[in-house]
This record gives sequence, C-alpha cells and structure tokens, in this order.
Amino acid sequence: MQILIAEIENMRKELNSTIIELNKAGYEKAKAEYTYRVALAKELLINRDKGLPVTLTNDVSKGNEQIAKYKFDRDVAETNYEAILEKLRAIKIELGIVERQIEATRRGE
Repeated sequence: MQILIAEIENMRKELNSTIIELNKAGYEKAKAEYTYRVALAKELLINRDKGLPVTLTNDVSKGNEQIAKYKFDRDVAETNYEAILEKLRAIKIELGIVERQIEATRRGE
C-alpha cells in the first residue's frame, strides 16, 4: 500500500509539472499564431500593392519562404501543445487507476 501511495505522490508531482509545461506550450502556441498571422497579413498587402490578382494573393503569400516558416513554427507549437495536453490526460487516467487500486486494497480485494 505504501508503494501505491508513493506512486500517487509521484504522479501528482508529474501532473503539476505537466500543467506548468502546458501553460508554457500554450503561450508558445499563441505567440507562433500571432507571428504567422501578422506576417501573412503584411505579405498579403505587399502582394496586393504589387498588383497581383486578388485570387492569387493568398496562395502566393503563403508560398513565401518566411511565411511558410512561420506557419511551420505555428504547426509545431500546436502539435507540442496537443501532445502535452494528451500527456496530462494520460496522467489523470493513471492517477485514477492507482486511486482505485488503493481503495480496493483498503476493502481487502
């Protein structure tokens, strides 16, 4: 039983550190989205001023190497955020399993 209680304590610590990690990843995700959106808007205006047909400005702007890099960074940040969120969910499930094991042990099962 002591082993299960120690395991719960370790999981609680991991849960708390994962929440902090998720907070940081959320900030990075938002920052990457901001950078991408601002750069894309500027590129769209530049291409429109150059006289590029409106039907092409979006595709041409997104094809700009720097804009594509910002989009890539945004997608990586989003994936990282989702992975940490999934890790958080998994820890919660594991914590619930160990708690049920403790309850069963106390009942003598």
